Amino acid sequence: MTRPIKQEQETASEEISEVAPGVLRAQLPVNLPGLGHVNCYVLEDDRGIAVIDPGLPGDDSWKALTARLQIAGYKPENIHTVIVTHSHFDHFGGAERIREVSHADILTHEHFRNAFSSKELLESEDSGDLDPNSEEAQEKVIERIFSERLPWGSKRKMPPREEIERFKKMGRFNSSWFKTPTPTVEVRDLDTISLARREWIAVHTPGHTNDHLCLWDPVNGIMFSGDHVLPTITPHIGGISPEKDPLAKFFESLKKMTTFEGVSIALPAHGHPFVDLGGRAIEIIEHHEERLETIRKTALTLPDGSVTEFMKVLFSERAWGDMAESETYAHLEHLRELGELHKSEDEGISRYSKEKGPRKAL
Repeated sequence: MTRPIKQEQETASEEISEVAPGVLRAQLPVNLPGLGHVNCYVLEDDRGIAVIDPGLPGDDSWKALTARLQIAGYKPENIHTVIVTHSHFDHFGGAERIREVSHADILTHEHFRNAFSSKELLESEDSGDLDPNSEEAQEKVIERIFSERLPWGSKRKMPPREEIERFKKMGRFNSSWFKTPTPTVEVRDLDTISLARREWIAVHTPGHTNDHLCLWDPVNGIMFSGDHVLPTITPHIGGISPEKDPLAKFFESLKKMTTFEGVSIALPAHGHPFVDLGGRAIEIIEHHEERLETIRKTALTLPDGSVTEFMKVLFSERAWGDMAESETYAHLEHLRELGELHKSEDEGISRYSKEKGPRKAL
């Protein structure tokens, strides 16, 4: 039986359309697990245009961005500001290329960082004088990525060779994909940003990443929600984070979304615009609370379970893999921080067991 396609999985439209006064939406192609596009928003003003999340690195995304802008009467040289909602390459990938052609500012949250650790970043560049597009350089990156151990002790799962070859054609294992742009403007929570004839409020929403940034226009009721709140899929909450308890931060940020009054439209990074921002945030919280309860029940019958073992309970088999393990790890660590689970290590593998005692409130 074929599963219905979620909004976020839809293939990128070749059109560009107005979704709010002075705000255009262009969908750029993304061929990643669970995603078919990223929404690049174009904000018009007297200086030209600002763009939010200019897509993946690589020629396919760049050609799509250029073509969409041309429909609206613009070109990349007209971009004066690039806003990046967070440090994932399907959002920041086109930023440096835009800066090269237009000298645009790049605006991020002050915590903006590479999605990978500094050690990983240094190693991704460790290909000597090799052309990063060369077969040898990409194979070095592949070898590094899939030989390292994750924080809970597992090794990354090597995807099928045909998938690796597909990613290589996209440039996915070119080390430049792992490099974030250098921001020229960094903002903090509640800072005011003047763009597109409006005053936007910066809203720091850690969880999906520690540096996630939403933008709020209180006058017109527009919220750019990035990957923080998506319309039909639950944003990934990874356990690899500088935060001790990224799930707790995610809960706090989602609850913050319920406090905004007068939201007329939410503009997500994937999927279509939607209206009930607070209601959708509550649905996502409830989804993760259900997962926590599943872990609590599983821990009663699975003493010293590994992240992989808990992951196989939380996720269907088709979803098993590194991302599912990372999300499981975030949930296990959350319960450990609450004092509900005990963590031990067995030959480098993290294991979790039930602890007796009163449960702490979320």
